[in-house]
Amino acid sequence: MTEETKKKLRVCAYCRVSTDEDTQATSYELQVQNYTKMIHENPEWEFAGIFADEGISGTSVLHREHFLEMIEKCKAGEIDLIITKQVSRFARNVLDSLNYIYMLRRLDPAVG
Repeated sequence: MTEETKKKLRVCAYCRVSTDEDTQATSYELQVQNYTKMIHENPEWEFAGIFADEGISGTSVLHREHFLEMIEKCKAGEIDLIITKQVSRFARNVLDSLNYIYMLRRLDPAVG
């Protein structure tokens, strides 16, 4: 496979801040800007979107609409890689985090 025909990874980012404080809102906006730029600038990546939940607690994924939308797109084979600021942005609950990572890795193709 030549460099030109090599399949690009479909990459998305997940951003979340848990409060509506001004400093957190700024962090949220910066995350969205930084990940959008990072994905577009990588020649091996194809932009698959930015999924963001603002002002929502990280303790339960069930209340994070955009997180769940991102997971559904992964299941549909539309996303190859998720990037996020830290594991705590993905899920604060260790069990939720491990369960989602396990599920994503078992998809065909696996999501990293």
